[in-house]
Amino acid sequence: MEEPQEAERLVVYATEDDEVDGEALWSWVVRQAKETGVAGATVWRGVAGLGRGGRTRSDRFPDAEAGLPIVVEVIDRPAAIRSLLDRLWTVSPGVLVTVEPVTWLA
Repeated sequence: MEEPQEAERLVVYATEDDEVDGEALWSWVVRQAKETGVAGATVWRGVAGLGRGGRTRSDRFPDAEAGLPIVVEVIDRPAAIRSLLDRLWTVSPGVLVTVEPVTWLA
């Protein structure tokens, strides 16, 4: 195991319905992560969520029109995270994002 390194975790909270120029937002984030050389990204599909509009989204109602929650998690060095975040703000300034420090163990 290498020495622990300081890194950051970028988490993007979205829904299946969120798009950037016709591409799903989660797909766009993963593609941008790859293009900027980020170490990796994971997309999580939620079974339920509550958005800022107060609307509950759930897989319990298969005919519901609202897309399910999607969470994209990216971990890398702070400079790479900031670069990805700058790109994200350009195309989707209202999306909920958190950034927090983590320790990278490999």
